[in-house]
Amino acid sequence: MRAVTTLSVVVLASAGIGHAVVASLDAGIARIDAFKDMKNRPRAGHGMNVLLVGTDGRDKLSEQDRRAYRLGGAPCHCTDTMMIVHIAEDRERATVVSLPRDSYAEVPAHVDQNTGQRHGPHPVKLNAAYAEGGPQLTIRTVENMTHVKIDHYLEVDFTSFMKTVDVLGGVKVCTATPLKDRYTGLDLAPGTYTLRGGQALQYVRARHVDGASDLGRMKRQQRFLAALLDKATSSGVLLNPMRFRDVTRAVLGSVRADAGFGTDELLDLGRAMRNFSPSSSEFTTVPIGRMDYPVKGIGSTLKWDPAKAEQLFGALREDKPLAGGQPRRDPARTPVPVEVSPNTIRVQVANGSGTVGLAKRIDAALAATGFATTRRPVTAPARVARTVVFYDPRWDRSARSLAAALPGSELRAVPGQGPLLKVTAGAEFTTVRKVRFDDPAQPDQSVVRGNEVTC
Repeated sequence: MRAVTTLSVVVLASAGIGHAVVASLDAGIARIDAFKDMKNRPRAGHGMNVLLVGTDGRDKLSEQDRRAYRLGGAPCHCTDTMMIVHIAEDRERATVVSLPRDSYAEVPAHVDQNTGQRHGPHPVKLNAAYAEGGPQLTIRTVENMTHVKIDHYLEVDFTSFMKTVDVLGGVKVCTATPLKDRYTGLDLAPGTYTLRGGQALQYVRARHVDGASDLGRMKRQQRFLAALLDKATSSGVLLNPMRFRDVTRAVLGSVRADAGFGTDELLDLGRAMRNFSPSSSEFTTVPIGRMDYPVKGIGSTLKWDPAKAEQLFGALREDKPLAGGQPRRDPARTPVPVEVSPNTIRVQVANGSGTVGLAKRIDAALAATGFATTRRPVTAPARVARTVVFYDPRWDRSARSLAAALPGSELRAVPGQGPLLKVTAGAEFTTVRKVRFDDPAQPDQSVVRGNEVTC
């Protein structure tokens, strides 16, 4: 996600290296007159709102990188990613709201930056506002849709993103499901990975790994942003002058910002964010009221839910946390996402531990988290140390979903076993963990904190 890089620019200032170094950082940023002659803007709220825009610019990429990461196509000169980042007035919280690129939008009257023709208000997909009128029309469109006043504008491209991830030493991500996208070349089996720049770009760009398309991609972008923030604030890079210098040099080559986002703003945010952590951030996507909303001449769009969207953006204007008074969740107890709904997975539990009643307890716990257990546990023919999930290879996705609920379990394929999965509980069994199935056809519009989406 190109927008990730823009936040790293802000975080860099927290190194406390001094005004002169940050001033030189400021001088390296390309400037945009993003707010020129704007009128009838929303009333300013509390805190700071930054519109983070990632474009598909790839001019500075090498031919080798273009081939390796499938970036050879012509750029559309539109926004590939768009987020509003709200920094609370007390500088102790950041709220990130993803705006889907295919959102139904109405651009205000403007002069087309490509043809010079004047256009009246008309409907578009949100990412097309940039192609027609650049940063200024993008800001005006977002402000008209959200009634949130944008204080600053930051824009990055592919090159900046890749370099930033590389100089941080890569960013750790995890997935409970396979991620394979033939368009970007992303190919990850379930597991935990440290992604370098090019592979990280594939991870955040992929739109064809499941039925969720752009909405699924935004969830991965939010997950990556939380992981990048965690890496930047925990790795010592902000306190090491040499690494600080390397990161700033990598980031600034492709960043553009409004003229008002200068040295003082960077220093102010940097001081405030020294103690920032993933648990201080929260992530969400603007609520969608209708999927596949058809618009003549445009195609299928996403229509926002007007009531829920107003509630969300009202919270930003009033500088209120989106999670409200909800208790902070322990990541260890947060349900694990799985690729198959548990209620479609038939499970039989056998006791191979020698502990009386263990199979019955596991059966009940699996049923409580949604699995279709037989409710008739049995005794295994032999004792085992480690819990084993026996499965027919034709039901491998179901097996992985069940194994996610049994930490430390081993998967063992048994061709011809059929759809019933069989669990033999071992002596080392500890607990059944809750799982959560996210239907790709239904957008997840919940609010999560940064520490809840990292590995």
